[in-house]
Amino acid sequence: MIVMGVESSCDETGVGIVRWNGDGTCELLADEVASSVDQHARYGGVVPEVASRAHLEAIVPTMRRALAAAGIEKPDALAVTIGPGLAGALLVGVAAAKAYAAAWNIPFYAVNHLGGHVSVDTLEHGPLPSCVALLVSGGHTHLLHVEDLGKPIVELGTTVDDAAGEAFDKVARLLGLGFPGGPALDAAAQEGDPNAIPFPRGMTGSRDSRHDFSFSGLKTSVARYVESKQRAEEALSIPDIAASFQEAVADVLTMKAVRAAKDVGVDTVVLGGGATANSRIRSLAEQRCAESGLTLRIPKPRLCTDNGVMIASLAAHLIGAGAGPSELSVATDPGLSVSISQVLR
Repeated sequence: MIVMGVESSCDETGVGIVRWNGDGTCELLADEVASSVDQHARYGGVVPEVASRAHLEAIVPTMRRALAAAGIEKPDALAVTIGPGLAGALLVGVAAAKAYAAAWNIPFYAVNHLGGHVSVDTLEHGPLPSCVALLVSGGHTHLLHVEDLGKPIVELGTTVDDAAGEAFDKVARLLGLGFPGGPALDAAAQEGDPNAIPFPRGMTGSRDSRHDFSFSGLKTSVARYVESKQRAEEALSIPDIAASFQEAVADVLTMKAVRAAKDVGVDTVVLGGGATANSRIRSLAEQRCAESGLTLRIPKPRLCTDNGVMIASLAAHLIGAGAGPSELSVATDPGLSVSISQVLR
């Protein structure tokens, strides 16, 4: 079966096509993405109305490129991100996907964006065992227990305030590094000392939730540090601030991911989401998983960011598990729970 996935939850218009092999794996046939990140850079963050307009302009050309890359006229099934995400952005992708599914007279699957970030790992590393998944992006930070991609995902923990990627963007803006903040901070941190400034590790006390996160306090701590240096008319070391902030984020994320794996009794950790392209998050996760005897799976950076392939992959796994199609009348859900892999009606 050939499955197409459409993704439009934020600022990337993605169309991916995979072939379901029936053994828990997919073969990648096409991966086309049109990003509007440059349009948002002037505002220092994603503007929902700008994102919606960009999706509207990009969806048909991206669809045509994907079909041409895969060498097909139409897929056997079509899946789309139904949530979570920006309301207007989701609406564009879902409306287009419904139209194509109806015109082609093929099954339509409305699936969860977050589940796609987990499922896409199977394209690179094969069938997914029971695992703990750490999803880190501009809008989401979650720890998940994934028993099987065809079954409901259990949320172990999430952020109580800012997502980790959101904190990266805000700190980068504070330091004048531009948008998106993740790559800019990572680059600046390469020349800095990660131990130069003892920034706090949020929600790591004995009375705090074992699996939840908080990055708002860390972001505020960076702002206060910068303000104190400016008041004292002392020079700021942007590389040291970037490296110390990045270390604090990576420390908490990887520590809690390893803890969660031990708590639920699995031996595999999967990283997903755009922020997991960060070099320090990756290297510290590798180190700590190796020390704890855990297998770490991280897709290549291209698959970590939002794309249509991850939506096609999740739909393929759901179809393989016997899931029926969604109704074409299904509505978008910007606040969709991660535990709901597919919305039927």
